[in-house]
Amino acid sequence: MRASSWTGPFGTWGATGPGELARRLPCDEHLPVPDQRLVRAVEVDAAPEHVFRWLCQLRAAPYSYDWVDNLGRRSPPQLTPGLERLEVGQRVMTIFRLVAFEPGRSITIVHDGRLFGRVAGTYLVEPGLGAQSRIFVRLLVRYPRTPLGAALSLLLPAGDTVMMRKQLLTLRRYAAASPAAPR
Repeated sequence: MRASSWTGPFGTWGATGPGELARRLPCDEHLPVPDQRLVRAVEVDAAPEHVFRWLCQLRAAPYSYDWVDNLGRRSPPQLTPGLERLEVGQRVMTIFRLVAFEPGRSITIVHDGRLFGRVAGTYLVEPGLGAQSRIFVRLLVRYPRTPLGAALSLLLPAGDTVMMRKQLLTLRRYAAASPAAPR
Protein backbone atom coordinates (compact mmCIF):
# COMPACT_ATOMS: atom_id res chain seq x y z
CA MET A 1 0.00 0.00 0.00
CA ARG A 2 1.11 3.54 -0.50
CA ALA A 3 0.07 6.84 1.03
CA SER A 4 -3.24 8.05 -0.33
CA SER A 5 -3.84 11.59 -1.43
CA TRP A 6 -5.83 14.14 0.56
CA THR A 7 -8.72 13.81 -1.86
CA GLY A 8 -11.56 11.34 -1.93
CA PRO A 9 -14.92 11.18 -0.23
CA PHE A 10 -13.53 10.22 3.19
CA GLY A 11 -10.01 11.66 3.20
CA THR A 12 -11.02 15.03 4.62
CA TRP A 13 -13.91 16.49 6.54
CA GLY A 14 -13.96 20.17 7.51
CA ALA A 15 -10.46 21.01 6.25
CA THR A 16 -10.22 24.30 4.39
CA GLY A 17 -7.44 24.04 1.85
CA PRO A 18 -4.10 22.77 0.57
CA GLY A 19 -1.96 24.83 2.99
CA GLU A 20 -3.79 23.38 5.96
CA LEU A 21 -3.39 19.85 4.63
CA ALA A 22 0.31 20.17 3.77
CA ARG A 23 1.70 21.61 7.02
CA ARG A 24 3.84 19.45 9.31
CA LEU A 25 2.35 18.15 12.53
CA PRO A 26 3.89 16.10 15.36
CA CYS A 27 2.15 12.89 14.20
CA ASP A 28 4.23 13.05 10.99
CA GLU A 29 7.31 12.20 13.07
CA HIS A 30 5.63 9.08 14.48
CA LEU A 31 4.49 7.67 11.13
CA PRO A 32 6.46 9.30 8.31
CA VAL A 33 5.27 6.88 5.58
CA PRO A 34 1.57 6.17 6.13
CA ASP A 35 -0.76 4.18 3.93
CA GLN A 36 -3.50 6.77 4.48
CA ARG A 37 -3.90 10.30 5.77
CA LEU A 38 -7.24 11.35 7.21
CA VAL A 39 -8.00 14.96 8.14
CA ARG A 40 -10.88 16.29 10.22
CA ALA A 41 -11.62 19.84 11.39
CA VAL A 42 -14.35 21.80 13.10
CA GLU A 43 -14.94 25.39 14.27
CA VAL A 44 -15.79 25.89 17.95
CA ASP A 45 -17.42 28.89 19.66
CA ALA A 46 -15.02 28.87 22.62
CA ALA A 47 -11.54 30.14 23.45
CA PRO A 48 -8.59 27.93 22.45
CA GLU A 49 -7.49 27.20 26.04
CA HIS A 50 -11.00 26.01 26.91
CA VAL A 51 -11.23 23.87 23.78
CA PHE A 52 -7.83 22.34 24.56
CA ARG A 53 -9.11 21.46 28.02
CA TRP A 54 -11.91 19.53 26.33
CA LEU A 55 -9.36 17.71 24.15
CA CYS A 56 -7.72 16.55 27.39
CA GLN A 57 -11.04 14.84 28.17
CA LEU A 58 -10.13 12.28 25.49
CA ARG A 59 -8.08 10.67 28.26
CA ALA A 60 -11.40 9.69 29.87
CA ALA A 61 -13.56 8.80 26.88
CA PRO A 62 -13.76 8.97 23.08
CA TYR A 63 -16.79 11.33 22.88
CA SER A 64 -18.11 9.55 19.83
CA TYR A 65 -20.82 6.87 19.78
CA ASP A 66 -20.37 5.60 23.33
CA TRP A 67 -22.28 2.37 22.68
CA VAL A 68 -19.66 1.46 20.05
CA ASP A 69 -16.32 2.75 21.27
CA ASN A 70 -16.86 3.27 25.01
CA LEU A 71 -18.53 -0.05 25.90
CA GLY A 72 -21.82 1.74 26.50
CA ARG A 73 -20.41 4.10 29.14
CA ARG A 74 -21.39 7.73 28.65
CA SER A 75 -18.57 10.16 27.90
CA PRO A 76 -18.50 12.80 30.70
CA PRO A 77 -20.57 15.86 29.74
CA GLN A 78 -18.51 18.09 32.05
CA LEU A 79 -14.79 18.68 32.53
CA THR A 80 -13.07 16.16 34.79
CA PRO A 81 -10.52 17.78 37.11
CA GLY A 82 -6.95 16.59 36.58
CA LEU A 83 -7.25 15.35 33.00
CA GLU A 84 -5.45 18.48 31.80
CA ARG A 85 -2.26 17.30 33.56
CA LEU A 86 -0.69 15.53 30.62
CA GLU A 87 2.29 13.18 30.66
CA VAL A 88 3.79 11.19 27.82
CA GLY A 89 2.69 7.57 28.08
CA GLN A 90 -0.83 8.24 29.38
CA ARG A 91 -3.75 6.35 27.85
CA VAL A 92 -6.06 8.30 25.56
CA MET A 93 -9.40 6.90 24.36
CA THR A 94 -8.38 3.53 25.84
CA ILE A 95 -6.34 2.21 22.89
CA PHE A 96 -4.00 5.15 22.24
CA ARG A 97 -1.04 6.43 24.23
CA LEU A 98 0.05 10.04 24.46
CA VAL A 99 3.43 10.45 22.75
CA ALA A 100 3.71 14.26 22.63
CA PHE A 101 1.82 17.41 23.57
CA GLU A 102 2.12 21.14 23.53
CA PRO A 103 0.16 22.55 26.48
CA GLY A 104 -2.84 24.54 25.37
CA ARG A 105 -2.27 23.64 21.72
CA SER A 106 -1.92 19.97 20.70
CA ILE A 107 -1.90 16.34 21.70
CA THR A 108 -0.32 13.55 19.66
CA ILE A 109 -1.34 9.95 20.12
CA VAL A 110 -0.22 6.57 18.76
CA HIS A 111 -1.81 3.12 18.62
CA ASP A 112 0.01 -0.07 17.64
CA GLY A 113 -2.17 -3.14 17.28
CA ARG A 114 -2.93 -6.21 15.23
CA LEU A 115 -6.31 -5.03 13.99
CA PHE A 116 -5.66 -1.43 12.87
CA GLY A 117 -1.87 -1.55 12.55
CA ARG A 118 -0.10 1.69 13.49
CA VAL A 119 -2.15 4.86 13.84
CA ALA A 120 -0.64 8.24 14.74
CA GLY A 121 -2.75 11.34 15.20
CA THR A 122 -2.43 14.96 16.24
CA TYR A 123 -5.30 17.02 17.60
CA LEU A 124 -4.47 20.71 17.21
CA VAL A 125 -6.40 23.67 18.64
CA GLU A 126 -5.96 26.97 16.84
CA PRO A 127 -7.40 30.42 17.54
CA GLY A 128 -10.14 31.54 15.20
CA LEU A 129 -11.92 34.82 14.78
CA GLY A 130 -12.89 36.55 18.02
CA ALA A 131 -13.58 33.97 20.72
CA GLN A 132 -13.66 31.09 18.26
CA SER A 133 -11.27 28.19 17.90
CA ARG A 134 -10.63 25.44 15.42
CA ILE A 135 -9.88 21.80 16.13
CA PHE A 136 -7.78 20.26 13.37
CA VAL A 137 -7.00 16.54 13.44
CA ARG A 138 -4.69 14.49 11.25
CA LEU A 139 -4.66 10.70 11.48
CA LEU A 140 -1.99 8.68 9.75
CA VAL A 141 -2.50 4.94 9.31
CA ARG A 142 -0.19 2.07 8.38
CA TYR A 143 -2.28 -1.07 7.99
CA PRO A 144 -1.14 -4.60 8.78
CA ARG A 145 0.20 -6.36 5.70
CA THR A 146 -2.60 -8.91 5.74
CA PRO A 147 -5.87 -9.43 3.83
CA LEU A 148 -7.66 -7.86 6.81
CA GLY A 149 -5.38 -4.82 6.56
CA ALA A 150 -6.24 -4.46 2.88
CA ALA A 151 -9.97 -4.59 3.70
CA LEU A 152 -9.54 -2.06 6.53
CA SER A 153 -7.85 0.37 4.16
CA LEU A 154 -11.15 0.50 2.27
CA LEU A 155 -13.46 0.58 5.30
CA LEU A 156 -11.63 2.62 7.97
CA PRO A 157 -11.81 6.04 6.24
CA ALA A 158 -15.62 5.86 6.01
CA GLY A 159 -15.99 4.55 9.55
CA ASP A 160 -13.58 7.13 10.91
CA THR A 161 -15.46 9.93 9.16
CA VAL A 162 -18.65 8.92 10.96
CA MET A 163 -17.01 8.36 14.35
CA MET A 164 -14.69 11.36 14.39
CA ARG A 165 -17.36 13.68 13.03
CA LYS A 166 -19.51 12.70 16.02
CA GLN A 167 -16.51 13.12 18.35
CA LEU A 168 -15.62 16.61 17.13
CA LEU A 169 -19.23 17.80 17.08
CA THR A 170 -19.71 16.51 20.64
CA LEU A 171 -16.54 18.24 21.86
CA ARG A 172 -17.62 21.41 20.06
CA ARG A 173 -21.06 21.32 21.70
CA TYR A 174 -19.66 20.71 25.19
CA ALA A 175 -16.93 23.34 24.88
CA ALA A 176 -19.33 25.98 23.59
CA ALA A 177 -21.96 25.24 26.26
CA SER A 178 -19.73 24.90 29.32
CA PRO A 179 -18.06 27.66 31.28
CA ALA A 180 -14.30 27.86 31.18
CA ALA A 181 -12.83 25.81 34.00
CA PRO A 182 -11.02 27.68 36.75
CA ARG A 183 -7.26 27.20 36.77
